[in-house]
Amino acid sequence: MVEARKVKITGDDAWAQLAGAGRIIVGRGRKQVHYDPAVDDREEILAACTGRTGNLRAPTVRVGDLLLVGFHEEMYADVFA
Repeated sequence: MVEARKVKITGDDAWAQLAGAGRIIVGRGRKQVHYDPAVDDREEILAACTGRTGNLRAPTVRVGDLLLVGFHEEMYADVFA
């Protein structure tokens, strides 16, 4: 576990976390966007998973090879149900 207010994960460090996942689901507002880091564009994934400052968005939760980025209530309900 990393405290996002104390440790900033940006650029290549953020990509290392994202690329290590088998699947990424990003929650943004009322939408969920699904990515496969082995196939999808690195810059598109980074843009979706980082905030305006370039830091990895919080919360970011790893469940096995699945990475959940951002908050979307239904996304968490689907994974943890």
